[in-house]
Amino acid sequence: MKELVEVIAKALVDKPEEVVVTEKTEGKNIIIELHVSSSDMGKVIGKQGRIAKAIRAVVKAASSKDNTRVDVEIV
Repeated sequence: MKELVEVIAKALVDKPEEVVVTEKTEGKNIIIELHVSSSDMGKVIGKQGRIAKAIRAVVKAASSKDNTRVDVEIV
């Protein structure tokens, strides 16, 4: 999941070298934290959070076969 979020985020931003993705596991829950530069924050979130929702939906669909819950946090 970490690689999936990283590929999507790097495709969206102007400074892909500043994209950092970390993954924390808590039982069956996985928390993925996405760090981008402050100038690229709007591109990752999108208007009214639409891009962020789309990223979360893709990750949720990809994780459904593993029977785990994945949360994506944009920091």
